[in-house]
Amino acid sequence: MSDLTRLGAAELAEKLAGGEVTSVDVTRAHLERIGEVDSRLHAFLHVGEESAMATAADVDARRAAGEDVPTLAGVPVAVKDLINTTDQPTTAGSRMLEGWVPPYDATVVARLRAAGLPILGKTNLDEFAMGSSNEHSAYGPTRNPWDTDRIPGGSSGGSAAAVASHEAPLALGTDTGGSIRQPGAMTGVVGMKPTYGGVSRYGVVAMASSLDQVGPMARSVLDAALLHEVVAGHDPLDSTSIDAPVPDVVAAARRGDVSGLKIGIVRELGGEGFQPGVQAAFDGAVEQLAQAGAEVVEVACPSFRHGIAAYYLVMPSEVSSNLARFDAMRYGLRVSPEGVPDPSAEQVMSASRDAGFGDEVKRRIVLGTYALSSGYYDAYYGSAQKVRTLIARDFAAAFEQVDVLVSPTAPTTAWRLGEKSDDPLAMYLEDVCTIPANLAGVPGLSLPVGLADDTGLPVGVQFLAPALADDRVYNVAAALERLVAAPVLEEVR
Repeated sequence: MSDLTRLGAAELAEKLAGGEVTSVDVTRAHLERIGEVDSRLHAFLHVGEESAMATAADVDARRAAGEDVPTLAGVPVAVKDLINTTDQPTTAGSRMLEGWVPPYDATVVARLRAAGLPILGKTNLDEFAMGSSNEHSAYGPTRNPWDTDRIPGGSSGGSAAAVASHEAPLALGTDTGGSIRQPGAMTGVVGMKPTYGGVSRYGVVAMASSLDQVGPMARSVLDAALLHEVVAGHDPLDSTSIDAPVPDVVAAARRGDVSGLKIGIVRELGGEGFQPGVQAAFDGAVEQLAQAGAEVVEVACPSFRHGIAAYYLVMPSEVSSNLARFDAMRYGLRVSPEGVPDPSAEQVMSASRDAGFGDEVKRRIVLGTYALSSGYYDAYYGSAQKVRTLIARDFAAAFEQVDVLVSPTAPTTAWRLGEKSDDPLAMYLEDVCTIPANLAGVPGLSLPVGLADDTGLPVGVQFLAPALADDRVYNVAAALERLVAAPVLEEVR
């Protein structure tokens, strides 16, 4: 492994600014790292070597000319293949969009380009971001660099694996029910879901529009905050974008002080059903926070117990609506039904959707269509939205008592490939800790806190804060990061 790929984004930015290295050297080192290990991991669906090197050369030329450039200019980044890029395909991990190159950049990609970050490539994901293991990609699973027989988490498993394996110092993922935080925990990297509306969704292939959020993944809290700062902020092209100042997440990540802070352990997110090694690592991390001067108390959020049930009605309903646009008429896969000489539009649509969508996507479309159907809307979707309101109220009540909430990020460490493939419910239960934040729109960050003593695999702790208080989770996470022995992957196993 190159010395340059061992460095985090903040360290690379410092060396680039000081003229110790060039972006061309840094970008080439990461592309070479991808060439060395990605055949074993399959973190990338597409590598954009030419465009990444062109950006790197441009940044170097601007620096050499004495031009002021943004903090992260020249630091490479990977982008989840759910986010539109005009110079690389955007497939959403699906045959439905195989080879599709969008005519416009997502707003977050435009901001990466403006900030001078070379885009290394597009990372693998569960198809249309539907999954917790990255096994639902139409192009094959990504593997966990800590143990290539195991899953990296999902749906942003490709981004997580790329960062964990030093293929990229930074990556963008998306989080609908935990899809940044859970793979972050499974691979030992930092994963942040910002406040809903804090980062633009324009140009991001929609899964569930009231839940989806783009966010950063990195190997340190400061690195994640630096990327967060680049992509966050109001976007008039996104109707759900919040027109409010971005919290100073970078200053919070540099501060890292919990003295006098009140932290609440969520009673409903832990204990029975959680892997002993995960619970032990979590308990140890909380004890460290207490010793650092935080007041730790237990907080009840009773409606969180219904989070999974509500989520798996709201999310599939929105999936059913959003994926209706893939009709084989305007773009994407188009298949003619066999044995039909002059097929109707409906027949072409049916054949194309059958061939283009995988089993998990079809499952969620069917669930959502049923939940929205006449006679069942109020009983299912309507009731789930009421539970969502109760969860938001639980958060509001909790934040009247404490500054930040804490829980394990996931109930288990990474499981073996195929272990839960035939049991969708077991897979869905892996999101029990992360889903409430999406339902309420609050920010959440997963921090790696070591290895489970029963599996030797990474464990994550999740911090949650009120909406628009993203800086709080960065502050607490940075404080804990200094106290725990974060897992460091020396080589892909």
